[in-house]
Amino acid sequence: MSGAIPRLAAPRSPIDPVHAPNLPETPIIDAKQLAVVAARIADEKKGEEIQVIEVGDQLKVADYFVIVSGTSRAHVRALYNDLHVRLKAAGHQHPRPEGVELGWWVVLDYGDVVVHILQPEAREYYDIERLYSDCPRVELADEPAIELPEAPAVHRGG
Repeated sequence: MSGAIPRLAAPRSPIDPVHAPNLPETPIIDAKQLAVVAARIADEKKGEEIQVIEVGDQLKVADYFVIVSGTSRAHVRALYNDLHVRLKAAGHQHPRPEGVELGWWVVLDYGDVVVHILQPEAREYYDIERLYSDCPRVELADEPAIELPEAPAVHRGG
């Protein structure tokens, strides 16, 4: 017997109950498409005042911001969970999200795309759109249809 420690499966998080073992190594869509997909997922989950802003000319850290309002702490967390699970199933990972516990302003950083989910009061206070008012907006209605990733089925023992 070798002295190697066996690898154990990571415990499942209560916020992310889905286990998706066969994720693609590399996402198959570009940054603009990812931003559009994130916006449409948020729209399906009843996110409000959804904006996709092309910030790449002003920022070196991202090409697109997706900004969406949730109506309450619970709605912000539900938007986060749906985006996280469905984009993860499509092969898009983000480091640890910021703000989930408080549900006031949640930030998901996918590298070239940063998703901001805010309660209306936080959105008004921080006014991200005004900071980037000279950046082009992506008109979601003008974007081609992209098949949205589905959340993997949750398997519960029983």
